Amino acid sequence: MVTGATPVPLRVAYDVAHGGRWTSLHGGGREWLWRGPDPGRHGVRPDDAFVDAGGLEECLPTVRGKPDHGEVWSRPWRRAGPDTLVIQRRTFTLSRRITDEGGVVVADYRLAADPGHRFVWAAHALLDLSPAARLDAPAGTPTRLYPEAAALLPPGTWPADAPWLTGEWPSPAGLTLDTLGPDDGTALGAVLLDCPRVQVIDGVDRLTLELECAGQPRSTALWRNLGGWPTDGPYRSVGVEPMLGAAFDLADAGPADAVVVPPAGEVTWRLTISAHRIH
Repeated sequence: MVTGATPVPLRVAYDVAHGGRWTSLHGGGREWLWRGPDPGRHGVRPDDAFVDAGGLEECLPTVRGKPDHGEVWSRPWRRAGPDTLVIQRRTFTLSRRITDEGGVVVADYRLAADPGHRFVWAAHALLDLSPAARLDAPAGTPTRLYPEAAALLPPGTWPADAPWLTGEWPSPAGLTLDTLGPDDGTALGAVLLDCPRVQVIDGVDRLTLELECAGQPRSTALWRNLGGWPTDGPYRSVGVEPMLGAAFDLADAGPADAVVVPPAGEVTWRLTISAHRIH
């Protein structure tokens, strides 16, 4: 419970045929999910280039890398029971059950694969936020900046050929990341390590995202695009992304940076999203 605030019941909607994408997360007269400008999402076929339609995309087994945003966002899922969807791939099967009873959204996941199978997963949630919004996470959290941030740092700061540069939240390498606007023409990605719970603060509204998964690395990814991407038609989009793993690209993930399926052959995790409004 957020001190001095009233719970706001949330409701969720999703699109089974188009990657299981979350299309709405609303409550208290507010829609939290941003909708993108690209109309081509419904025409996507497996292995197509990513279409930034907004909402919340399921990214698995990688976020960046190949295929971009993973394998499951571009494929239809199937219903497997009340509130439950399943998608089967060559090396894994993923099921997801979303409920919003009591106004708190709970998404339960189960991935079945051979023991030793490695993956990264992210709930790629693009949020509709005002320029006054900010991201609250524990001060001092180790935070990996990605190479697009190099241009915002003094010359020579970025280590040669490094996939990331690590500093402390909220200002790794001197870049203040917890403010989510106004638009300044920049776009950068970061991963907050060992950070399973964050809160988005926007005026009187609070959105809390919390990830539970025993024995696996949990992070929060941030995509802060303040009108800096893409170069041929930039727009504003802010992603706050609960993540299993600690790297955007599975190919860059070291032994401790990805989920490893244990001998039992499955990994289960839970994402909980709640909202509050200050009195």
